[in-house]
Amino acid sequence: MSQGFQLYLDFCVFVFGAIVGSFLNVCIHRMPREESIVNPPSHCPHCGARIQWRHNIPLVTWLALKGKARCCGASITPRYFIVELITAGLFLALWVKCGMTWVTPVYWVLVAGLIAATFIDFEHYIIPNEITVGGIVVGLLFSGLVPAMQFTDNSGASLLRALAGAATGGLTLLAIAMAGEWFFKKEAMGMGDVKLLAGIGAFLGWKSALFIVFMSSMIGGVVGVALVIGSKKGWGSRLPYGPYIALAAVLWLFVGNELINWYFNFLRG
Repeated sequence: MSQGFQLYLDFCVFVFGAIVGSFLNVCIHRMPREESIVNPPSHCPHCGARIQWRHNIPLVTWLALKGKARCCGASITPRYFIVELITAGLFLALWVKCGMTWVTPVYWVLVAGLIAATFIDFEHYIIPNEITVGGIVVGLLFSGLVPAMQFTDNSGASLLRALAGAATGGLTLLAIAMAGEWFFKKEAMGMGDVKLLAGIGAFLGWKSALFIVFMSSMIGGVVGVALVIGSKKGWGSRLPYGPYIALAAVLWLFVGNELINWYFNFLRG
């Protein structure tokens, strides 16, 4: 494959990711409000005016309109641009890492769900069942269809590993949530987080689930301490945990095995 054609494919993947990111913005806005993600078509969240296609081009429109709605001049949250850019970037990075294999679109589906879950959790402190329970079902289904997801060529073995991953992720986080509730005498973690990790485990297997529990706890702890130091709200501040799970899952996709190997080599001295 020539370098020029490879760059063309990379560009197409980036654009496709930005388009998916635009759709994710619809999901992020509508799903917590229990609105259809299909109807009505794209419209301004401020005045309700229908958005024409030429004013709905991913990445370009937000920059061209300087973060303002064309119809009424109201401010458009930078979240729209950020989601599109992150989605496009991750789609391209996975394409570069995994190449033209069936695993690549499967991972695209996974990161799309993680992005939607992250931004919904940031804003509403919930993760819809359409993402979490749907992620478990889709992860198990894809594991049966694409055994390479679980590093095997046998569909039955792949499905068993996916089930083990879902169980490991869900039950481990459920145990932590129950222990936290007993210790703090209040809900320490939502069930959406538990189901989210179960879904990730169905996609990536039991090793990933354990890695994500450890890494998300570290990330969440660092962020929590930083927020406590930088604000006067103290430890009572409410923090969504889903984004840390999602970030840890992305780390596993790109450098998980490398980090584990480095750690064990470090222990050996």
